[in-house]
Amino acid sequence: MATYGEGDATFRAAGSEEGIFTLVNTFFDLMRDTPRYREIWDMHPGDKAVSRDKLARFLCAWTGGPRLYREKYGPISIPPAHAHLKVDARLRDNWLACMGEALETCCYPEEFRQYMLAQLAVPAERIRQACERNL
Repeated sequence: MATYGEGDATFRAAGSEEGIFTLVNTFFDLMRDTPRYREIWDMHPGDKAVSRDKLARFLCAWTGGPRLYREKYGPISIPPAHAHLKVDARLRDNWLACMGEALETCCYPEEFRQYMLAQLAVPAERIRQACERNL
């Protein structure tokens, strides 16, 4: 069996498209329903369906699956796309905590959850850095 990060192993471990879309919907529902994460929810533009779709499509490619984001929305560079926001260390950590809860709620194995959070911490930190440069 391939290890996470090789080919499409992470994408498959996430449950492919269906699993990733479920994870993202769980993540957004937690943001909406949990006071600690509400500030992150409020940072997303009015129609959360578009934000949900964009994140799910991005994660499909990011985990080694099909490039669904590019097919629908074109290319993206994550830090500059978020640079207009005011993301500090607290919000970065809350975003990661919310994703951690979503991964747990979706019943992914502990090893996979740890892997995903470690990998997601990299772009999350790059977003924080891009945002702080623009403050």
